[in-house]
Amino acid sequence: MALAQVRDVAARAGVSPATVSNALNHPDKVSEATRERVQEAIAELGYVRNDAARQLRQQQNLAVGMIVLDIGNPFFADVARGAENSLELLHRPLLLGNSSQSSQRELTQLRLFEEQRVAGILVTPVGDIIERLRQIQQRGIAVVIVDRDAGADAIPSVSTDDVLGGRLATDHLLKLGRRRIAVVGGPRRIRQVAHRHQGALAAAEEFDDAQVRLVDTGAMDSASGREATRALLELPEAQRPDAIFATNDLVALGALQELSRAGVRVPEDIALIGYDDIAFAASATVPISSVRQPAEEMGVRAAELLVAAIEDPAAPVEHQVFTPSLVSRESTLGR
Repeated sequence: MALAQVRDVAARAGVSPATVSNALNHPDKVSEATRERVQEAIAELGYVRNDAARQLRQQQNLAVGMIVLDIGNPFFADVARGAENSLELLHRPLLLGNSSQSSQRELTQLRLFEEQRVAGILVTPVGDIIERLRQIQQRGIAVVIVDRDAGADAIPSVSTDDVLGGRLATDHLLKLGRRRIAVVGGPRRIRQVAHRHQGALAAAEEFDDAQVRLVDTGAMDSASGREATRALLELPEAQRPDAIFATNDLVALGALQELSRAGVRVPEDIALIGYDDIAFAASATVPISSVRQPAEEMGVRAAELLVAAIEDPAAPVEHQVFTPSLVSRESTLGR
């Protein structure tokens, strides 16, 4: 069945197509009786307006694109929710893409958003795509980097101080007497991971007997956490860690599953801390300590910076850096 068109609505209501357009876009220009006839015709025919075509005619697109590292990670779902809620107030729809930590997929989605002529793009980069983002800016599409500090670059950004976050997590473990710490989660090409590693190493330098082992993984998910932890448990007892710092909470959940399967007590034998403080961390069989990032606030702020750049491309570039906080639970403190 063919979709109803404006001309079909006009014929049913006994008005011109221009009057239908005015009733929808400029209701003050038509009488109340005419508006009612048009609305009745729309309801009878099931007409749905084509905003994409209308915006194309006006050379304007209100939509915003967003590319996250892993939509399966509740942290990124919360960031996206914050951005969507902020944009909804401005009647700007959010189109969501998931790079799945793949550089190639990320580039494909950037191209698709360009082809859609979105007004702006929010992106959590997999790798170094700054030059590609600058090209997009030069074509008139606003860009904001999310969950990664762009420093002095001309691209606005919203991030958390991940070096401090890595330091908070590791310092917490060290102050509890742990000395053999495995930092699990990667890949290290993701800058947030590298910064969390950097913070962990910096914290360990303050303790003469501290040992930090960096364990890279191909992804930042629970399966990777299980696999890495299994390998750590196969080490000779003297080399086994007495604490694990997982670079996100999904990795920490996988680590907890493997420790439980192997009969390792948490935190008595191995303490465990994650990063992000997603809801699942608090509700795990052993509630997991974590470093909290204000996910929804980051999404809201990123949307605000993007809209500012859309409305005024010459606006000053801002880099918002949030401060992480430590949330201590049973996986490090015990019952």
